[in-house]
Amino acid sequence: MNVVQVIARAVLTIALALGLLVIGPASLHADDSARQVLLANLRAHIKHVFVIYQENRSFDSYFGTFPGADNLATDEARTHGFKQYDPIGNQWISPFRINDPDLADADHSRPALYTKANGGKMDLFVAAEEGRMLRMGATLQDAQRVGVLTMAHEDCDMVPFLWKYAKTFALYDHIFQGMYGPSTPGNIDLVAAQTGQTQWARHAAQAVGAADTGQGVPVVDDLYPAFGPYHNGEPKAKQVDLTFANLFLTLSGATATSAVIDNDDIKDDIASLAGSGKPAIPWGWYQEGFKDDGSATYPAYVAHHNAAQYFGYVRQNAALWNNVHDLTDVLPAIKNGTLPDRGVVFIKGGYRNPFGWQTANTDPAVRKAFNGDDDHPGYSDSHVSEAMVATMVNAIARSKYWRDSAIIILWDDSEGFYDHVPPPIFEECPDGHACGDGPRVPLILISPYAKSGAIISDPGDHASFAKFLGALFDLPALGSLPDEKPYLPRGPRDTNPALTDLLGGFDAARLAGTAPPVPASAAQISDGIIQTFPPPMGCKSLGITPAQVPGGMASPPPAFAPRTSRGY
Repeated sequence: MNVVQVIARAVLTIALALGLLVIGPASLHADDSARQVLLANLRAHIKHVFVIYQENRSFDSYFGTFPGADNLATDEARTHGFKQYDPIGNQWISPFRINDPDLADADHSRPALYTKANGGKMDLFVAAEEGRMLRMGATLQDAQRVGVLTMAHEDCDMVPFLWKYAKTFALYDHIFQGMYGPSTPGNIDLVAAQTGQTQWARHAAQAVGAADTGQGVPVVDDLYPAFGPYHNGEPKAKQVDLTFANLFLTLSGATATSAVIDNDDIKDDIASLAGSGKPAIPWGWYQEGFKDDGSATYPAYVAHHNAAQYFGYVRQNAALWNNVHDLTDVLPAIKNGTLPDRGVVFIKGGYRNPFGWQTANTDPAVRKAFNGDDDHPGYSDSHVSEAMVATMVNAIARSKYWRDSAIIILWDDSEGFYDHVPPPIFEECPDGHACGDGPRVPLILISPYAKSGAIISDPGDHASFAKFLGALFDLPALGSLPDEKPYLPRGPRDTNPALTDLLGGFDAARLAGTAPPVPASAAQISDGIIQTFPPPMGCKSLGITPAQVPGGMASPPPAFAPRTSRGY
C-alpha cells in the first residue's frame, strides 16, 4: 500500500468515525444485495476448487517487485526493516535480487518468526538468523550466508510461471500465515482456520509448552502427527491427537456421522451437521509419496505436511481417510474426468518429484539435495516446484473442469524470509506472544471467472480459505459449530469479519455472464517450456517490467551465497 492509499484509508476511517460520511441502510442493503448476487452466480459457476499448497515463501521473496502490489518499492517498505544490520559482516543489508533456484533453509520456527518480526518492525531477519546459526554450531561464513539470504528476492526471470499467473489472473498481496510458526501449523490452519486453540481452551493440560516447542495445542511446530504413515519410520516424538472441527468434517455435511471413532470433542458438531441434511461435498488430499501399506519408509513423503493425518477422527475412520491419495493419482483423475461432479482437491508436493525432473544445476550434490517440488528451501528447486504447479494448472485447464473451477495457489509459511508488512495481531498463545497472524505469504487465484491482472489487497490469512469454501458451498463456519463457538476467540477464525473470504478476486461481470470468462488457453504454458530447466520464459517474454526498488542493493552483497558450505 503506497502513501496515497494509506492517507485515503485514514481519511475514510476518520470521516466515518466523525459522522462526516454516513453509510446508511440503503448503502448497506445495496452492498448486501450485490454480495448475494455475486454469491448466487459464484455457486452457479464454480463447482471444483483446487488448492495447490506450496511451502515456505514470503510475499516479498517472490513478489517483492511485482508491479502494483504492496511491494518493496513502496514507502511503507522503507519504514519496516528495509535496511537490516549484518552483525557478522558489520554492514547494512537492503533487499537484493537473486537468480538461483536452490536455496538454503532459513529458520522459520515460531520463536524465530516473531523474533525476526520484532513487534511489527520487521527488522531482525538478518541478525536473528545469524544468531540462530551460530548457536547451532555453524561457521561464521555459513551463518552470514543464511542471514543475508533472508533479504533476497526473486522476480519473473526466476519464477516466470507464477508471475504469468499473477499477471493474467488475481494476486492477493495481504494474505498472512495464520500462525507464527513453520509448515505444520500452516497446513493445519488451511483446513481448520486454527491450530488447536479450541482444544487448548477445552483441555488446558494439553497446552503447548511455554517455550512454544514440542507436543501440545495450539500446534506451533513440526512435530510428527500422532498417527502414521511416516516417511522415515516411527518417530520418537509425536503431536497430540487433534480433536477439533475441520473442513473435512464440515464438507461431510449430513454424512459427518461416519466419524464414529475418536469423536468425543465433536459430537455436537456432528449432530449439527447431520441435522442440516446437506449432502456431502467430496474432497481429496493428494500428496506426493503417500502410501498406507505398512511399509517403513516413503522417501518422497513429508508426514508433517499432511494436515488430515493429525486428526484422529479423520485418520481412524475409513470413510474420511480414504480420501487421502498419492499426488500421481490426481493427474489421471483430472484428465479422465473421474473426479466427483463438485468438490475440493488439495494438491501437495514433497521431497522427491515423481516426474524425473532435475535441477538446471548439474552439480550432482545439488541435484541430489534439491529434488523436491513443494517449494521448500533446503530440498526443493524453485523451477521444479513451479513446474509441478504449472503441470497441475495445465491439466485442469485442458480438462472439462476448467469451466467450473477455481484454482488457489497458496504457501503455508514465509520461511523466515523478509517481508515488510507487519502482520495483524490475533489471540495470545501460551507463551504470551500472539498466536497470529504471521508474516505475509502469496496467494494467486486462477479461474475463468477471476479478475484479470488484479491486485487484491483485502486482508486475510489461511482461515480465508475456510471462509471461501463456506461462502461457495454454503457450509457452516467452523467458528459457528456448537463444539467450537463457546471457546471463541480461542478457536477458528473463519467467523472473524476482519478476514477476507477471497471473493474480491472474482469478476462480477464474468460471473453474471455480461463479460466473457477467461479462456483456458490463458492459463496454459507449453509443456516444452514447463519441462525445460531453467525455463525459457522470463520478464521480457512475459512483457513485465519489475518495479525498481529505491535504495535496494543493485547486486547481492559479497557475503551472499545461496547455500551453506554443506551444499543445502
